[in-house]
Amino acid sequence: MDNLTHSIIGAAVGAVVQRSLAPEADTASQRLRHRLLLLACALASNFPDLDLILSPLLQQPLGYLLHHRGFTHTVLLAIPQGLLLAGLLWLLWPAARQLLRTSRTARSGLGLAIGAGLALHLLMDYTNSYGLHPWYPFDARWFYGDMVFIIEPLFWVVLGVPLALLVRRPWLRYGWLMLLGVVLLALATMNYLLWPAALLLGALGLAGALVQRRAGEQGRAGLLLGLGLSLVFLCLQAGTSYLGRQAVTAALQQHDSKAQVLDVAMTAFPSMPLCWAYASVESNPKHGYYRLRRGVLSLIPALDCPAALVGQEASQPLSPQVGEFAHVMAPLAALQELQQKNCVADAWLRFARLPALTLATGTLGDYRFAATPKGNFTTLETAAQPASACPSGVPQWDYPRKDMLAAPATGIF
Repeated sequence: MDNLTHSIIGAAVGAVVQRSLAPEADTASQRLRHRLLLLACALASNFPDLDLILSPLLQQPLGYLLHHRGFTHTVLLAIPQGLLLAGLLWLLWPAARQLLRTSRTARSGLGLAIGAGLALHLLMDYTNSYGLHPWYPFDARWFYGDMVFIIEPLFWVVLGVPLALLVRRPWLRYGWLMLLGVVLLALATMNYLLWPAALLLGALGLAGALVQRRAGEQGRAGLLLGLGLSLVFLCLQAGTSYLGRQAVTAALQQHDSKAQVLDVAMTAFPSMPLCWAYASVESNPKHGYYRLRRGVLSLIPALDCPAALVGQEASQPLSPQVGEFAHVMAPLAALQELQQKNCVADAWLRFARLPALTLATGTLGDYRFAATPKGNFTTLETAAQPASACPSGVPQWDYPRKDMLAAPATGIF
């Protein structure tokens, strides 16, 4: 998830925690606790992304692929992260330190805010198709939610609008609300967001503003409404993602009944549960090949998905709902041999969910990211890697495609 969304969600939950606790003895302490809990929860909701400081210092692209959303995105290491954040707030904020010394309620609130923020970070990152492994070292598998786009304006609106009404400075409050409106109009005008979706977001924002205004400065009704709408949205996205995956799987099986569909990675469109981008992998060990496809799915065939995200590529229909933009094929044996003989490729395969292999150049790339605007950031040139230059400190994540790497490949491509 992008860090703006992490921050808004964290601040909203921090505000709910603040308003759910008994008030402090005086107004000054109450306001200080308000600032402390909002800041603590917002920081905790971003804290696991400190791995972005380390990953650029390591061998690329492995440094980013294997260490971003790595150890700092595990439940076990959330505990020392929470303690570190609490310690920094204690050391660097004298007024907060004095409040925490004298108020048990403030100490409880700080623990709740930091714990909620860290948990929310893992939850929101799980909702994307990139994945994480929260239960490491007890379980080294990657987990993918495949339900929310990495930048989702719905959270900005349903949580950001009630938050804005709690800001004491009018210029900051109305500036944020105007910025939200401008962003929604720009996304719709540039065809990143369908106009009906933009209008619905505007209506939800207005409803949140009215509810929060009625609740008052110390109320939480608008914030709770925003959190409830966020939960409903996540459930809706999870359901339509499942239906979309079923539709893609059925279309692929009809198109090639001899291949087994191993995985379909679903990427949501912003605020549009009916439109999805997909990337899939099929395997046929008997005939020695695997195939990767990518395309777009519309659960309602007559619905035009946002043009800017669909792009200009020609689409081949696989079914009334499913279109294919491109596909690549490679020998299973070649991928398995590369893993066994090239330690850099072996490390890369601990990340790749959809490993595309270009035989002519020995290039690897995760097909989930084949159509990103700035190119595929997962690309690995195996021919340029010396045999003796094995990467150090490779995390022992499970291979996402160990089902392909372990499968015997007996055919000839």
